[in-house]
Amino acid sequence: MKKVCVISATRAEYGLLKPLMQLIKESNQLQLQIIATGAHLSPEFGLTYKNIENDGFIIDEKVEILLSSDTAASIAKTMGMAMMGMADVLPRLKPDLIVILGDRYEMLSIASAATIFKIPIAHLHGGEITEGAYDDAIRHSITKMSHLHFTSTEEYKKRVIQMGENPENVFNVGAIGLDNIRDLKLLSKEELETDLDIKFKKYNYQVTFHPETLGNLSSAEQFQNLLYVIEKQEDSFFIFTKANADTDGRIINQMIDDFVKKHADIAKAFNSLGTLRFLSTVRICTAIVGNSSSGILEAPSLCTPTINIGDRQKGRTQASSIINVDNSEKSIFSGFQLVKNLIIENKISEVKNPYDNGGAAQEILNKILEFKTIKTNKPFYNLS
Repeated sequence: MKKVCVISATRAEYGLLKPLMQLIKESNQLQLQIIATGAHLSPEFGLTYKNIENDGFIIDEKVEILLSSDTAASIAKTMGMAMMGMADVLPRLKPDLIVILGDRYEMLSIASAATIFKIPIAHLHGGEITEGAYDDAIRHSITKMSHLHFTSTEEYKKRVIQMGENPENVFNVGAIGLDNIRDLKLLSKEELETDLDIKFKKYNYQVTFHPETLGNLSSAEQFQNLLYVIEKQEDSFFIFTKANADTDGRIINQMIDDFVKKHADIAKAFNSLGTLRFLSTVRICTAIVGNSSSGILEAPSLCTPTINIGDRQKGRTQASSIINVDNSEKSIFSGFQLVKNLIIENKISEVKNPYDNGGAAQEILNKILEFKTIKTNKPFYNLS
């Protein structure tokens, strides 16, 4: 049996990869291996490796890499720790293929180690553009080390090929996170109120804000402007999910804690909601607010508008339900007003999600099964 190793460092990655992991686990031709690392193993970020185990998966290796700091120096050192950890783990597991998603710095180190060990890489969500973060450089670097590419739109497929990847190994499957929307029985408003111990109001917002790592304003300045606007919203409730382990992420998380402590009547914060509760919350909310990719990829399929703040997601293909605003207080406030107008005019149900191909996880599995052997010494593909 071909050993396929899925590697995850954050709650968000796992939530997206879960449908594929389940299909690999159920396959009689593949053996699933799982490596949990990064924020999954940190109490500060909710020990989310337990979510993986609670879903019935066995984690083969847990690799501690995260330092208790979010400075640029500590991120770089974490990347070094990830490389060293993989140097120990990969020879033990001896996977035939590793699966990684996206553009996080941990994945760059993991892909680099796999390259040295001559282990083929299947990469999800390559070819995308996010101009406000150094994720762009990381994502494209991982693409050049990968052998199978599963993109979320045709435009991104073309961009991966433009980077010298053989078209025979590049597949547009759509966004894998949309499989969860089809497969899960989402919670009702009443079930969420009980589960989260909250009481929804007339307007409700899910807020996820990550550091804009290439922005001119500091993370604190960017996020404070959003908090000023939130304080001005009437008859509204806000559900915060905390930032990932990125540069300055802890600054944002401390600001969330301080805000919720002061405004417990209108806000509640969570380290992680988990996939089911997160998607259920987004579906029920008036809008998703912040700069998370979930506002671009998943929210349109839940008929929920997005207030997308700043440049972190700039360059990504977007549905018509996404309202782009800059980091200023005035612009963010106008975004809230535009969302209410969209709701009043009932235009959200007409939205088409450009990332929705249908059944991404099954398509990825089928392609993995098709490749009996994958050569790691790939040639550069020149465009004619």
